[in-house]
Amino acid sequence: MSGRRQVALMAHLMRRAGFSATYDEYDALLAQGYEETIEQLLAPETQPDIDEALFFRYHPMAEYMHVGEHARMNWIFRMTNTKRPLQEKMALFWHHVFATGLDKVESAYAMHTQIAMFREHGMGDFRDLLVRLAQDPGMIYWLDNQDNHKRAPNENWGRELLELFSLGVGQYTEKDVYECARAFTGWTFTGKSRGIQLAQIPWRFEYRHEDHDETDKTFLGQTGNFGGEDIIDIVVRQPACARFIVRHLYSFFVEDEPEVPKWPNEPPKNPEAIDLLSKVFIDSDFEMKPVLRTLFNSDFFKEAEYKKVKNPAEVVVGTLKLTAGFAGPDPQ
Repeated sequence: MSGRRQVALMAHLMRRAGFSATYDEYDALLAQGYEETIEQLLAPETQPDIDEALFFRYHPMAEYMHVGEHARMNWIFRMTNTKRPLQEKMALFWHHVFATGLDKVESAYAMHTQIAMFREHGMGDFRDLLVRLAQDPGMIYWLDNQDNHKRAPNENWGRELLELFSLGVGQYTEKDVYECARAFTGWTFTGKSRGIQLAQIPWRFEYRHEDHDETDKTFLGQTGNFGGEDIIDIVVRQPACARFIVRHLYSFFVEDEPEVPKWPNEPPKNPEAIDLLSKVFIDSDFEMKPVLRTLFNSDFFKEAEYKKVKNPAEVVVGTLKLTAGFAGPDPQ
């Protein structure tokens, strides 16, 4: 491989698996090699984390997080300065798939802790990630599961879990949505009310067994006294789940796919790639790192340099990263 091609391929990898890099970083990565760089990206714990204490000295409100701007400041600083770029990129990916927003949640800290959860667990076991998502107070409030009671099921979370977070349209029935909702009754959170204190009380997941439906449910052809984790166990073992998640990965990291609502009617642009990644996802027992390793080492990834439009976060953070415009806790 020519030197120019090596540079182009490394730049492509760092744009997709991170937010670009500085020229000095590229020199070190090229000396290290492409495959070794992928392994480094997949092992974020081997690289130093952000020095939050130093950052908070310059921007104490980024720790206080009373309003959304404080949480956004914290995250854009991390994206721009992290030595663990794939970990941060996966947090952005899951925020894209598991869409929530401050306009309804109204708690900057709840949104911040959700992103922190994606950061910590987004490269691990997908089944574990779905359980943590179902227990995330921001997601519970976003999809009204605090209003999901055994005597009055609320289907909002159950429907989104199946339609947008795991299986996709056409892979379940309306009866499955209802039974799924019943399984998640009693999954709620505390801390929404405010007292005389200056800031919001941190939200915490709470399981209220007295509000959980303990009778049998029939879900995706299986019957039992299912709880929420049982539902997630069934969901992740559906073949449609693997294909749905890896098509999201393909669209985010490789090549722009059609909008998600079109997926039931439009096949993937690269069916062979989806088949390969789905097999790795299933064979690895829903672990994300083997899927990402296969993706970044594949020919279809290496040949996709001009097949994807950057999202706004990638444009802004990538520009700041490449120019080193906000390296460190800049007062601006």
